[in-house]
Amino acid sequence: MDEGGSRIRRRVSVRKRDRPSLACRFAVPAAAELTPGDEEEEEEEKMVAGNRRRKKTVEVQPVEVQPPQLSNAEFLVSLSTLGELIQTQGSYRNNDSEEDMFGDYDSFAENSFLAQVDDLEQQYMQVPEHRKHASDLATEDLYSENIKHNKLSITTVGSFTELKTDEHIKNQCRHEDVSVEPEPDILYDVPSSQVLYFENLKSSSNDLGDQSTKERDWNASSHKTANEELPQNSIEHHQQTDDSSSKVRSSSEENRRKSLKEHLKSAMTGNAKAHTPIFSRTKQLKETLLSEEINVAKKTIESSSNDLGPFYSLPSKVRDLYVQFKGIEKLYEWQHTCLTLNSVQERKNLIYSLPTSGGKTLVAEILMLQELLCRRRDVLMILPYVAIVQEKLHMIGEGSRGAILEMTLAKILYTSKTTQIIGMSATLNNVEDLQEFLQAEYYTSQFRPVELKEYLKINDAIYEVDSKAENSMTFSRLLDCQYSDTLKKMDPDHLVALVTEVIPNYSCLVFCPTKKNCENVAEMICKFLSKEYLKHREKEKHEVIKNLKNISSGNLCPVLKRTIPFGVAYHHSGLTSDERKLLEEAYSTGVLCLFTCTSTLAAGVNLPARRVILRAPYVAKEFLKRNQYKQMIGRAGRAGIDSIGESILILQEKDKQQVLELISRPLENCYSHLVQEFTKGIQTLFLSLIGLKIATNLDDIYHFMCGTFFGVQQKILLKEKSLWEITVESLRYLTEKGLLQKDTNDKSKEEIQCSFNITKLGRASFKGTIDLAYCDILYRDLKKGLEGLVLESLLHLIYLTTPYDMASQCVPDWMIYFRQFSQLSPAEQNVAALLGVSENFIGKKASGQAIKKKVDKDIVNRLYLSFVLYTLLKETNIWSVSEKFNMPRGYIQSLLTGAASFSSCVLHFCEELDEFWVYRALLVELTKKLTYCVKAELIPLMEVTGVLEGRARQLYNAGYKSLMHLANANPEVLIRTVDHLSRRQAKQIVSSAKMLLHEKAEALQEEVEELLRLPSDFPSMEASSTEKA
Repeated sequence: MDEGGSRIRRRVSVRKRDRPSLACRFAVPAAAELTPGDEEEEEEEKMVAGNRRRKKTVEVQPVEVQPPQLSNAEFLVSLSTLGELIQTQGSYRNNDSEEDMFGDYDSFAENSFLAQVDDLEQQYMQVPEHRKHASDLATEDLYSENIKHNKLSITTVGSFTELKTDEHIKNQCRHEDVSVEPEPDILYDVPSSQVLYFENLKSSSNDLGDQSTKERDWNASSHKTANEELPQNSIEHHQQTDDSSSKVRSSSEENRRKSLKEHLKSAMTGNAKAHTPIFSRTKQLKETLLSEEINVAKKTIESSSNDLGPFYSLPSKVRDLYVQFKGIEKLYEWQHTCLTLNSVQERKNLIYSLPTSGGKTLVAEILMLQELLCRRRDVLMILPYVAIVQEKLHMIGEGSRGAILEMTLAKILYTSKTTQIIGMSATLNNVEDLQEFLQAEYYTSQFRPVELKEYLKINDAIYEVDSKAENSMTFSRLLDCQYSDTLKKMDPDHLVALVTEVIPNYSCLVFCPTKKNCENVAEMICKFLSKEYLKHREKEKHEVIKNLKNISSGNLCPVLKRTIPFGVAYHHSGLTSDERKLLEEAYSTGVLCLFTCTSTLAAGVNLPARRVILRAPYVAKEFLKRNQYKQMIGRAGRAGIDSIGESILILQEKDKQQVLELISRPLENCYSHLVQEFTKGIQTLFLSLIGLKIATNLDDIYHFMCGTFFGVQQKILLKEKSLWEITVESLRYLTEKGLLQKDTNDKSKEEIQCSFNITKLGRASFKGTIDLAYCDILYRDLKKGLEGLVLESLLHLIYLTTPYDMASQCVPDWMIYFRQFSQLSPAEQNVAALLGVSENFIGKKASGQAIKKKVDKDIVNRLYLSFVLYTLLKETNIWSVSEKFNMPRGYIQSLLTGAASFSSCVLHFCEELDEFWVYRALLVELTKKLTYCVKAELIPLMEVTGVLEGRARQLYNAGYKSLMHLANANPEVLIRTVDHLSRRQAKQIVSSAKMLLHEKAEALQEEVEELLRLPSDFPSMEASSTEKA
């Protein structure tokens, strides 16, 4: 801890000097010069103005940060959180002006600065003590100045030789210990390589310029008056006294002068290559204010209180940031009530439930900041859920996602009694079961910031939903629309009339049952919109189209090309993630006013609208559930923008009765899927419990199961078997499958106390997070691959890493399959033959002929998806592959992401089994290829933060072909050579590349140290003599 703490103090000192606080930016006059009142202020202004004219850098006192009484990680996380909030919401502007680093000293010639330094040292060779003092000050000043501005602040030789006493006073002040707080981004501006260099320089300087305390005291006392030069008689006196010691040390002094000169040359060369941003006074002032706020927070942290400020125990700066960036000046009453609950103050588990758009996320953010800043605790985030604040808690009852969520929460509850779990949800019914499972209290409110009115549309009539009415609805109005015969045929549900009542001035969402229906509805609406809609924010819509083309290598969906000019777009999983993000941003800013979308948008994206229209009460072919309906209509009404929100459900007469039940019945109950999802649920849970040694015997595992959500609901869910019987059967199944084995060492124990151990295959499945339904198939496929692994192409390896679950859902296009099969090379055909798939079989399927020979359907489907991935890696263009295989580009992107993830899982699986050693190196490279999906030469550049495929190609074409090239790049040169690259992005790319390079160098250094370290089991001399005796 001491060593780590000193490292932090040293690094914080380095970074802090690069960003001086407001107090340190003014030079301090000598005591004799200080005058009260206006004279003092005038003197400071003159000094600051003088510094500006001379372009000289004001000296900054070195700092030593005393970290609070908490771990390094906690300290950095606590302080960085507030900084990240500022940086993500809005960055301060940088002053991009440039300044010559070296002034007039731009060479290493005879009249250069280094030569003058050499002459200067020659003059002081006869004054040992003074020479030693000057050398020490020069070295330390060089180090301080280098760190402060990452450049040398040069003075003339005359001013250096005069050695005014006021300069020495400043130098002495510079070596005092001053506590200055670190800023949140202390590790950002100076590259890691430069920090390492400065630390080495500091160490060397200390070795060269080391002197006794007495000598330092003499140096300090020899400069008392403000404008007085060194007395000549004092110099002569010390020449006489130290003459003998000067002769003895002449050799070491010569080396010291040479080393100092080398350090200066090295520093100037290094700084000439490094690019340092110069900050404006405005930015320094803003960051000083933030630093002062963090100062207050840190001092409070060191006290025993958890209260850091007036904003729910947080600093007032947090409140100011919410006002500045989110426009939140005051919390809703329910938010205040929830944050001041006793259960929250006492860190008890809590579930709170409100309608959609009620402001639940803000409460979650404040609670997380309290944990980080007030209590100095970690916050665990599980995307897309938050686990100290467990978002979407109702999804615990949804399939395999619910099973995984339940397992995670159960492990936290079982292993940690101090972790606080706060669950929030918009839709909950049987909350009592969840309360018992999470051991939590419950808070609920029906608050909505915008009133929501629900309507039903049957033919031309619109009814308002009214729970007090006899049929739960009352007549509202007739839809007034003048439809032509053509329009009636194209739009029997009057969608055009419903949307044109709100767009383009307000936003509208139309939920459709299928993805194809989304696209059709979007096109249909645009066909009947007037041309006036084209003029609304026309330039911005053209910009959206341009950006879509840029992110898709010049490609654009023909449907979007026709609909975006009208402010309309579709939104579903068939879009790539980049397309979805861009369209969502355009909708949020009002450039797009209408989305036709599937139900996934209601559950996953916060895009509210003035009016929400449900095209039909179906999701695909299934009738709407109450929870789904509430999620969809909950998007209606935007806080701060709309006064009301409206939802309209379009229905046919045949669905009327079901819809009336839908709007009146309570929400569906939430049930555990831990046993229903057998291989992804209870079996995976038991394997991880034993692998992590959380519970290893039958009694402990059963006790764990009783504390799960399934355990709470066992009386409802279990009819034929008890929880004990299911636990025993699951353990027996895992043992028979070879994933677990009983501990046979202690036979005296009873069955209930008998421990289980995880086998090699079980550990491989556990470490690789392999679905247990496929672990034995994966083992068999990998084993068979060893017999004849085809390495002439990537096809065989890609097949082995194609996800099993996606293959089982695949429906091949047999004509495309046959066309792709016929284009295979002999080596690639060999892969198909090894798998048992022949061209004859595919040809018969394509022509619709009957097939007598039985072929494994899963293998055939998996090979088809392998063809898709193989083509994608060769062409690296989702659009061309989408067209070639007639698949949605979003699906292809999901397939690629799934394959990259599964490839990493298979790699971890193979690392645990020695027999699969041959796959390890191969899968490392394949995982990279699948992750980045670019040409091989671009992969090293893609590792850098902020570099995607398009940018990587630009950098490569500009000559930056490796990580080393980027690490040594000048951001200003990058801006000039790479199109559409901002200065901030260029600096980020260079900094990230330097950090990555430094990490790789450290890894290699650790490997070297490991190789050179004496083995712990090295035989000693004593052991050898004992053996001889």
